[in-house]
Amino acid sequence: MGDFTPISTLSGDGQFDAYVAQPEGDAKTAIIVIQEIFGVNEGIRRKCDSWAKTGYVAYAPDLFWRLEPGVELDADVPAEFETAIGLMQKFDQDQGIRDIEATIKAARAAGAEKVGLVGYCLGGRLAFMAACRTDGDAFVGYYGVGIDGLLSEQQAIGKPVLLHVPTADHFVLPDAQKAMHEGLADNRHVTLFDYEGLDHGFAAETGKRRDEAGAELADKRTADFFAEHLA
Repeated sequence: MGDFTPISTLSGDGQFDAYVAQPEGDAKTAIIVIQEIFGVNEGIRRKCDSWAKTGYVAYAPDLFWRLEPGVELDADVPAEFETAIGLMQKFDQDQGIRDIEATIKAARAAGAEKVGLVGYCLGGRLAFMAACRTDGDAFVGYYGVGIDGLLSEQQAIGKPVLLHVPTADHFVLPDAQKAMHEGLADNRHVTLFDYEGLDHGFAAETGKRRDEAGAELADKRTADFFAEHLA
């Protein structure tokens, strides 16, 4: 359904690819799908295709392009998981946010009147950062890592944010989850949903991490959230 399209950096000194899935007919809304540490792999492309089937233009920018363009890794293969961890450790998150901002700009230039963002894992963290730093219209984070360390930025949030928090996330421990809930409790723009007993990656499209019931519930909440705030 989709294909890779070049997007110019904000500074105009380079280009990176984004997977773009187009719906049938014209679309006035776009959704940017922010990758996990495994790149714009089959699972991320499937998510884009699913959004396109519901009428959105969906973009998945290759955020690791400065390190290694075209990364596609499998979370269930130990060696590939370790490769992904290494890429994450080298990744410049501030630069990644600028590339996300460039993708928002490209979506608007292509006709999108409103742009939503949804990210997973590292992408969930970046979605929260984007809510604080970009002009997107609605933001969703699935099992975002380290958000408890970003709470000082939340005063910049002016648009709706939805966070999906699996309570058994072995990358986001109970103390971090507690800090998120307490730190964001008074922010009228932010909604958190807990998923009791579920672990990191429960909404992955494929593989061992996926929990079908949890993924369906979270994805329904996300779809309803975007339907409301991107209308």
